[in-house]
Amino acid sequence: MEVVFLTFILVLSIFLGFELISKVPATLHTPLMSGANAISGITLAGAFLTAGTFDSDLQTWIGTTAVMFATINVVGGYMVTDRMLGMFKSKSGGKKS
Repeated sequence: MEVVFLTFILVLSIFLGFELISKVPATLHTPLMSGANAISGITLAGAFLTAGTFDSDLQTWIGTTAVMFATINVVGGYMVTDRMLGMFKSKSGGKKS
């Protein structure tokens, strides 16, 4: 029963995520996604907790993999944000005082 419930949650979240992202205009997609990557820090904290449990080797490997993917997501999000904010900087070569 638990596997059926978890599969239902997974399918529902995939469908809901697709529907929400497809409704966002292209001009708002990057700012919203870069802001959402700050929330991924919570995912990273949960991944650290999972990796820190020593109940079984499988949990440790899954937690370590989760830490890796969450870190890639957070760093990539901040790189996108930095690049997006770089578009608004002035292109003049002079120094500002």
